[in-house]
Amino acid sequence: MPAYDAFLLVSFGGPEGPDEVMPFLENVTRGRGIPPERLAGVAEHYYAVGGVSPINQQCRDLLEVIRADFRSGGLSLPVYWGNRNWKPYLDDTVRSMAANGIQRAVAFVTSAYSSYSGCRQYLDDIDRARAATGPGAPRIDKIRRFYDHPGFIEPFAESTRAALATLPAALRDQAHLVFTAHSVPAAMAGASGPGPVRGRYVAELTEAARLITERVGGAPRSWTLAYQSRSGPPSQPWLEPDVGDVLGELAGAGAKAVVVVPVGFVSDHMEVRHDLDREAAQRAGSLGLAFARAATPGCHPRFVSMITELVRERLALPDAGPGDRLVSPGGLDQDCAADCCRYAATAVRPSGAARA
Repeated sequence: MPAYDAFLLVSFGGPEGPDEVMPFLENVTRGRGIPPERLAGVAEHYYAVGGVSPINQQCRDLLEVIRADFRSGGLSLPVYWGNRNWKPYLDDTVRSMAANGIQRAVAFVTSAYSSYSGCRQYLDDIDRARAATGPGAPRIDKIRRFYDHPGFIEPFAESTRAALATLPAALRDQAHLVFTAHSVPAAMAGASGPGPVRGRYVAELTEAARLITERVGGAPRSWTLAYQSRSGPPSQPWLEPDVGDVLGELAGAGAKAVVVVPVGFVSDHMEVRHDLDREAAQRAGSLGLAFARAATPGCHPRFVSMITELVRERLALPDAGPGDRLVSPGGLDQDCAADCCRYAATAVRPSGAARA
């Protein structure tokens, strides 16, 4: 049995005041050639809400309920938290862990899917933080992706039903579900695994959308997978269709109502609140579509219990099987390979996540 002696939450990070907005955005986009005017435009999204991203407080809230769930389940692991792009920085957290004598930690990353930015980049972040800490750095094992785990799927199904219930009664049965995720360069989406498992990002999103739709119940549902928050140059192919374009196509085809489900995200951070609650909602309104948005899992009790289950899975055996995962066809239930999600960028990498 692995002798884990700590739990580590790894997330993206976000500013917590107006003075932190531009330094945060510069952290996110460093070395990517993003024009200053693009950063200034994104910064306005933060200034409109006081310069505070919701993601850090969402992480604090999640940590609080994780601690409580650990206690109720008899897990005595101390809990740590480190971010990629803002305080508390992962480097500082790993140094603190080493100073506290932590030897081996299990890490939960706030991304459910295989992709460079959602998987490999976090693994690289962990490696760099350990290297910066030096020989005393703890070993850190990342928990497997969880896109098809019931603890991820069921909260989305519940929130989708709740969103449907907010629509006019006459429109609920015919409402179209639009699942959204962060767009990434097409080349990156094709680099989500070696050989036959390339393209996992899109395949996993598609499977999660299918599982959620299946569990929503009621009338048979039509659904579409769309993308949001694109930030690359027009010359670079990114995943499509864009959610705004999908809303236009649905309205043109006679749809009267939509529920947008941000299946690519685990919490209601800026990309959900701005890109969906504001921009997508306004687009739907201009098209005459009744609009509702499903909540992300956040601190849903089933999502929190899933995290505890995944920690227990690692505690039981480092090479544990799929456990409570909803096994998907086509080999998508396999754990990531050692060199998963590598991506050699030939153009600007995604920066839309700067709105986290």
